[in-house]
Amino acid sequence: MPLSIRDMRTNAHKFVQTYTEAYKENAESQSFLNDFFAIFGIPRRRVASFELPVKVDEKGTKRIDLFWPGVLLVEMKSQGQNLEKAYQQGIGYFRGLKDEDLPRYVMVCDLNTFKIYDLDHKRDYTIQLADLADNLDLFSFMLGKEMQDITEYELNERAALLLGQLHDSLEQSGYAGHDLQVFMVRILFCMFAEDTGVFNPRQFIRYLLRFTADTGHDTELHLQKIFQVLDKPYDQRNKNLPDEQAEFPYVNGHLFRERIDMPSFDAEMRTQLIECCYFNWKDISPAVFGSLFQSIMDKQARRNLGAHYTSELNIQKVIEPLFLTDLKNELDDILTLKQLKKRNQRLIEFTQKLRSLSFLDPACGCGNFLIITYRELRRLELKVLHAQHGGSMALGLEIQPGIPLNNFYGIEIDEWPARIAEVAMWLTQHQMNVEFAKTFGEEPDLLPLKEHANIHHDNALELDWAQVIEPQKLNYIIGNPPFVGYVYRKPEQTASQEKVFKGSASFKKLDFVASWFYKAAQFSVNTHIQAGLVSTNSISMGEQASILWQPMLELGIKINFAHRTFAWENDAKGKAAVHCIIVGFAHFDCAEKWLYDYPNIKGEPNRIQVENINPYLIDAPNLVVGNRTKPICNVSIMTKGSQPTDGGNLLLTPEEKNDLLAKQPDMVNWIKPMLGSVEFLNNGERYCLWLANASTKELRELMQIPEIKQRIDAVKQMRLASTKAATRKKAETPWLFDEIRQPQSNYLVIPEVSSERREYIPIGYFTPEIIASNKLQMIPNATKYEFGILTSQIHMDWVRTVTGRLKSDYQYSAKLVYNNFPWPQTNNQQKAQIEKMAQAVLDARQAEFDKDPTTSRADLYDPDLMPPALRKAHKALDKAVDKLYNSKGFKTPLDRVKHLFELYQQLIKQA
Repeated sequence: MPLSIRDMRTNAHKFVQTYTEAYKENAESQSFLNDFFAIFGIPRRRVASFELPVKVDEKGTKRIDLFWPGVLLVEMKSQGQNLEKAYQQGIGYFRGLKDEDLPRYVMVCDLNTFKIYDLDHKRDYTIQLADLADNLDLFSFMLGKEMQDITEYELNERAALLLGQLHDSLEQSGYAGHDLQVFMVRILFCMFAEDTGVFNPRQFIRYLLRFTADTGHDTELHLQKIFQVLDKPYDQRNKNLPDEQAEFPYVNGHLFRERIDMPSFDAEMRTQLIECCYFNWKDISPAVFGSLFQSIMDKQARRNLGAHYTSELNIQKVIEPLFLTDLKNELDDILTLKQLKKRNQRLIEFTQKLRSLSFLDPACGCGNFLIITYRELRRLELKVLHAQHGGSMALGLEIQPGIPLNNFYGIEIDEWPARIAEVAMWLTQHQMNVEFAKTFGEEPDLLPLKEHANIHHDNALELDWAQVIEPQKLNYIIGNPPFVGYVYRKPEQTASQEKVFKGSASFKKLDFVASWFYKAAQFSVNTHIQAGLVSTNSISMGEQASILWQPMLELGIKINFAHRTFAWENDAKGKAAVHCIIVGFAHFDCAEKWLYDYPNIKGEPNRIQVENINPYLIDAPNLVVGNRTKPICNVSIMTKGSQPTDGGNLLLTPEEKNDLLAKQPDMVNWIKPMLGSVEFLNNGERYCLWLANASTKELRELMQIPEIKQRIDAVKQMRLASTKAATRKKAETPWLFDEIRQPQSNYLVIPEVSSERREYIPIGYFTPEIIASNKLQMIPNATKYEFGILTSQIHMDWVRTVTGRLKSDYQYSAKLVYNNFPWPQTNNQQKAQIEKMAQAVLDARQAEFDKDPTTSRADLYDPDLMPPALRKAHKALDKAVDKLYNSKGFKTPLDRVKHLFELYQQLIKQA
């Protein structure tokens, strides 16, 4: 009876261990080749000859190391010799062979490297001895299996595209919903299984090619039969099954148990299925299945699901500081113990610990976090077993891995990824069994499936997690919950979020991801659960930080590690650009707290040990900064500019202004320049009708002008149509801005929105003739000292930490940023010095404006093009302002912000 792929792989592992580096010098070619044939259960003597003499020229007779007529010629060399020359030598023997005996394959080998040449298809393959067990399909010709009709696609995105095309064709044919999802997951399993040794090599694709008609009309019948066979134990199968069906293994694990309606295929759909099977899946990590399946979802669907498939690098950023680094360090410490008895006892305890750990991903998607976590624990376990036992073949011991899939739990709202996650965990288990066999020679049986990850298809925000796993039995919560901004939430998502934050109306201003943080915090009360979750950085800044973290702090949550803002990279096609954070938290303090700070958000972090991590992910007291109506320090009041609420009817473009003045020159006194953030930063030009100082008589005259009357009437109708009572009330004065806050003197402005790329938010002075819109923050009669503090680096570091964001841009708020900013204690002399240096900044700017009047503030503060004189003036000012807070200055932005939070803590105690 032919050997199973598992038996062949076990034989291959033994072969590799036998012919390791230690034995190569003494290895004898014929013994090597005899053992090589034994991998496949082939008695070499029956099919092939050693030292076959051939006469290739008149000089004499040469000998072929191994010859299998019509199939294989082998030329063996000593380690390190030129294998290309060996190949040419082997080809040279063909002159002494009969045409009917010419082999299709030539193999050359130096006891470490194998090169196989397929002469019919003009392809060659190179593998190393250590990788032999993973590449047995390259030698399937030795089992009489023809591969000439199968083309393997390289590992690339085209495979995912093919899978998506099959899915789309099935869906377009009317086959959709639950049955389609189950069907696609089963197909994925079969394709992966035949390429990785769960099935025999190419077993699934060979069956389809041989037994299904090109028209596709009978494809569904054959697939249905295979699915039934895969779910049937060997002893319960029909004795009359054809061998090609009976050879499929029993899978179990309920993957093929459910009876579903099958799709009807046509010729094109069958071809698409075959093309999917052509792809070689063996080098695909199940951790990227989500990325592959993402290719069948459009970008809008991904946005709605909040799905950002996670790269392994980012998963490691979560699990390493959460538990993996500690486990690795603990094992390293054990392995350094000198006392053997103590070392072995500690290894036993460590193994038991590994096998008892449980993990929950409450937004598991396709299972990436669970897959990588399981894989890393298996590798740790393998290291322990190797330390305890060495190689089992030498010792004659029965060694088995013991990390149970049952310890891994997931919740996923969408059925498709939930099913992918379950299958991916099985396939990862198989991959780790293969790794295990490389060390111990024996590969644990995967089939029939005996256990499974506990993946629940449900709404994690409405499900009681205790129904998945009791909190006292859980060790870690991990994952990457959906990134959906609060303005993008669907009604059903808002309803789910409301159930998490019941009793709190402010939750509506929180991004969707915050729900998982709060629910994890609630679930872990009075437990030793530790959580590590990914989020957009919005929950650690702006108004959201106080809304989310204040109740979490009240629950007793402690942040034990955090990755500050970094650029999110993932394994998905069309990957989303997101700025993310990672927060590790629990209801207790860990002995060490680590902060990962990214000087370059696309680069590597600095790992910093800190005393505490607060909700803004800095080493500072556990405080949240909420909206404040007045400044916490004794400084000037900052307000927004005037807000029109006019539907655009009181605003004028330059062209509209010029047209109006051409018809009505007397309107010149009623048209004012009006600037918001965009115009201020980019030299934009906009105007408005400013009738705040118009008398009743003047208004009556203005309303006689058709263009003015039309605009004012439109404002009235717009305000009357509002759902807000206050806005409807303002319809009584439609010629006025809704909110008027225009200063009567010079004033300082800060744009409400500014690019995060800038080192400094450009700020500047206006005269009262220029109307500031509600997109500018204003300080009337601001001094140069106030200008100097607000344009300093320490104020910018405060802004970056506590301000909200519009996308990734700064969204400056008087109530949140300015009113909470701790100003330094200064005397008149210090203020005078700051004013002098602030003037130097203004002078450097003016010099650039004088050179080129078209220069904008955005130009001046482009971080790549900032004029040297301006940068120098800013740096001098920064240094001077720093010393107002600390005579020694500060080394890093984190040092500045830590100091500011300590001052803020003192200020709120005094308030």
